[in-house]
Amino acid sequence: MNRNDQQFMAQKIRTQYMEKTPSELDALRELDAKVKRPANVFAYTFGSISAVIMGAGMSLVMTDIGATLGIASSMIPGIVIGVVGMILAIVNYPIYKGILGSRKKKYGAKILELSNQIMNGQKSN
Repeated sequence: MNRNDQQFMAQKIRTQYMEKTPSELDALRELDAKVKRPANVFAYTFGSISAVIMGAGMSLVMTDIGATLGIASSMIPGIVIGVVGMILAIVNYPIYKGILGSRKKKYGAKILELSNQIMNGQKSN
C-alpha cells in the first residue's frame, strides 16, 4: 500500500470517530426524506398487499385450492378477487403521486429556502 492509500484509509477511519456537527445540507436531506418516506412506505405496502390479493385470485382460478377451501366453483370468485387486486395495483401509482404531491406542497417552501441558502453560501466561497 503506498503512502497516499494509507493516508486515505487513515482519514476514512478517522472521520468515523469524529463528532459530526449538523449542517444545512443534513437538514435539507432530512426534509427531503420527510417528504418522500411516507409516500414510499404507502406505495410499497399497498403494492405488496395488492399483489398478494391478485395472486390469491390467480391461485383460486389456476389450482385446486378452492376445492380444498370448500368452494365448489372457484373460477368466478378467483377472477373477481384477481381483478380487485389488479385494480388496487393500478391505482397505487396515482395515490402515491397524490401523497407525494401534497407533501411537496407542504414542505416545498422550506426546502427551496434551505437549498437557496446552501447554494448562495457555496457561491460566496
